[in-house]
This record gives sequence, structure tokens and C-alpha cells, in this order.
Amino acid sequence: MQLDQLASGLTAPDLDLPNGFGDLAISGLTADSREVKPGFLFAALKGVQVDGTKFAGSAVEAGAVAVLCASEAVARLQSELPGDVVVMGSSDPRRALALLAAHFHSGQPQILVAVTGTSGKTSVAHFVRQIFQSAGHAAASLGTIGTVTADGRVYGGLTTPDPVALHAELHKLENDGVTHVALEASSHGLDQHRLDGVRIAAAGFTNLGRDHMDYHSTIEDYLSAKLRLFKDLLPNGGAVVVDPGEAYADRVIAIAQERGLHLFTVGETGKDITLTGLRQAGFGQVLNLQTPRGEFTVTLPLIGRFQVSNALIAAGLAIAVGHETGLVLRALENLKGAPGRLEFAGRTQNGAMVVIDYAHKPDALENALAALRPFTDGKLSVIIGAGGDRDPGKRLLMGQAAAEKADLVIVTDDNPRSEDPALIRKAVLEGAPDALEVADRGEAIRTAISRLQQGDVLCVAGKGHETGQIVGDTVLPFSDHEAVVKAIAMGGHE
Repeated sequence: MQLDQLASGLTAPDLDLPNGFGDLAISGLTADSREVKPGFLFAALKGVQVDGTKFAGSAVEAGAVAVLCASEAVARLQSELPGDVVVMGSSDPRRALALLAAHFHSGQPQILVAVTGTSGKTSVAHFVRQIFQSAGHAAASLGTIGTVTADGRVYGGLTTPDPVALHAELHKLENDGVTHVALEASSHGLDQHRLDGVRIAAAGFTNLGRDHMDYHSTIEDYLSAKLRLFKDLLPNGGAVVVDPGEAYADRVIAIAQERGLHLFTVGETGKDITLTGLRQAGFGQVLNLQTPRGEFTVTLPLIGRFQVSNALIAAGLAIAVGHETGLVLRALENLKGAPGRLEFAGRTQNGAMVVIDYAHKPDALENALAALRPFTDGKLSVIIGAGGDRDPGKRLLMGQAAAEKADLVIVTDDNPRSEDPALIRKAVLEGAPDALEVADRGEAIRTAISRLQQGDVLCVAGKGHETGQIVGDTVLPFSDHEAVVKAIAMGGHE
């Protein structure tokens, strides 16, 4: 694609394209100098720890013919790089890269919906994909567990991929015949403009709690990143789906009303899908729902009050983009939970139940344990940890949440990354002083399972679907699912 064609229409942010280079052929885009190939445009972005302009020279040596950078770095790079290399400046190079990627990989599925919030994004996207499939569409979901399509393919695994990878993925899905997609929108992805250029028809908000305080300076900063989905990315005419009963939902509703967007509300105080009754039924829940299309009784095959909210947000997104209410609500009765989200992992010989959940935030842990308590005739146990190089203030709160909601707490390692795992465990234990400390995660699972009696329930929390444990710079193969199966087979003993 020619450079002037690639950059056409980029009026915001300002993009300074030097004269005389419009017919330059661009064969690819990347912000990683290690991925540059001949003919590429290299985006020299400034990150939290690394300044991409330092790699512009190596990118050019690898074949980059154009470099995108912040406006203030243009003059320096023009003096440092060969004269035949185009240096493009932008007041917001991250957004510029996303829009360039949207032009380069121009294909997108017909219907795209996005969901943001602290907890529930993966489940909502997973549910929306299933609802779309039940309506007969070729559908996919993109997010933390990767790209999942109707044929069960799973690959990838960032909540919101970098913009080049995201637009390339959307283009590929469209080429493969996928027409409907549900996206997770993380605060990092929104703040770094990774979703800019995605043509979103409807956007959902789940909730807001404490998370990513290692990246965002305050809760307000964290919320502001989330709100970009509704303020900046959702086009005029788009729909907003929200449960007014959730914290900070009023901020989302205010934006929708200010912009004149279609507002679709769900939950106990929602107007479009009103939850009028809820009761447990086995390993599921019966929902009584009032809608403008009439009353519905739906048996949701999932546990946890939070999954009711997730399912209704998903239903709202599907209805908001044109699907019939009755068809959507009937589809809820066949939903399958996302991998690693309150996922049944097995039973011990004495009948105790083991569940795996991705909960790695205090409120998510509280919700998971609250959902499991009604199914616990004996003791409720939980295994928790905390990630290294992440919000340290969350660690004590994780311990407190576990100690308050569970009968037995075992503190172990999660993904310590570059930190001393013993110090991470110590911080968690400050919130749960009576907990057992078992450093090795596999041993912690074996210990917990060996203690289970009939009627007990164990929640292995924190890693969910993950298949690796990050220690230092190394990802060690580790799966909670595999560890649970092995421990049950051994009765919890080596």
C-alpha cells in the first residue's frame, strides 16, 4: 500500500507526512523493531520503560522505509536516519499507529461489540459470541483467553492486543467469513489507543473495582481510561449497555445521555431487561425478567450473582445490535462459562468439589467465594496468591477477602515475575494471618486437596485458564487444571 493511501484521512491526531514520499510502498507495520522487514513502517513509540526512538536505527537497518514518532522527536530522527527514510510526526503517535493499522488491514467483521470493566469482560465476550452463534452467525470473541471462534479454535491471549495485531486479526476473521465479533476492551488497551479504528456498534460496561494500580495513578485515572470506549470510540448512533446498579455506571450513563447514544439498561433497576426475581436451582439459577417484549423465565446454567449480571450485559449487547429479545434470552439457557471462570475441575473420591477461577482482584475473589458458599455443606477452602510487578496494594486486600469469605486459606505463588515471591506471600498473609503458606503452587494444590472432606469445596484462584507461571523472565509450564487432576488422582499426596 502506498504511504499517502495509508495515511489518507488521518486528520486526528495531526500527522505530518513530508512532501514527495506519498508513493512510497509500505509492506507492513510494527512497533517492535525486532519484527521489522523490508518495506515496513516502524512506529517508534515511547513506553513506560522503553523509548522506541532508540530502536529507530536498528529498524531502518532491518529494512524500515518509514518511521512514525512523536512530533517533538521528528527533527532528531531526521538528523540521525538516512535521508531516504520518511520520518512522520504525530501529536499522538499511538492513535496514529492504530488508525494506520486500520487502513492497512481494512477488513472488519460486519458487527463488532466491545465490553469493558474490571471483572466480567471475558465472560461477557464469551457469552455474546455464543448468543451470536445461536442466532446462526459465524462469530468470534477476542480477549484474555485469546481468539475463540465457532469451531472452538483458541489462540492468542492478551486482553487487548496491540493495534497492528488486533486489526490484522479482525481482517483475518473477516476473510474467514466471521461476521460477528465480541471484544474485550482493557484499560491499558483503551489508554494506549489499541482499539482506535475498530468500527464498534455497541459497547458494554460491567463494573469497576480496584485493578491495575501499578499502571493507573488513581481510580479516577483508571475509570477515565475505561470511559474512552464510550466517549471516543463508540460512534454516533452506537448503543451503550449497562447495569445502573453497578458502581460508576452513572458515569457511563451520563456519557451516553450527553452524546445522545442509544442507552440499554439491564439488571434490577434496568429498564430494558429488568431482573424481577432470582433463585438458585441446582448448579444454576432461574431468572425472572421483564422486558418491553414481555416477561421471560430463564434458567441460567451458571452460578454466582455476578454471572447473572454478565449474562444480562451480553444479552443487552446482542439485542442492541438487532437480535430479537426472545431468541437472545432463550440462548442464555445454553451458555457455557468461559475457561477458568468458576470452572468445575473435578471431585475427590469422597465427593468434595474443586473449582478453578481466574479471580485475582479482591472483589472478584469475594464474588467467586460467595457464589460457591451455597454449594458448600462442609468447609470452603481457597488457594490465593498475587502477581509480582503489579499493584502491591492489592495483596493485603486479597488476603482479607479470602480470610473473610473462606474457612481455610492457603497462600501460594502466582506469577512472581521479577519480585521475591516470599515478600509477595508475606504481603498477602498480612491480610490473612491464619492462612497456611505453601510456596510451591503444585504443592499448595496437593495440600488443599488432601485436606478436603465430604461436602467441602476448594477454589483454586488467580490463574484460571493460564498454562504458565512467570518466574523472573521465564514462563514455566504450569496449569491449575492439570495440577488439580493430578492431585485428585493421587489423593492429594505424592
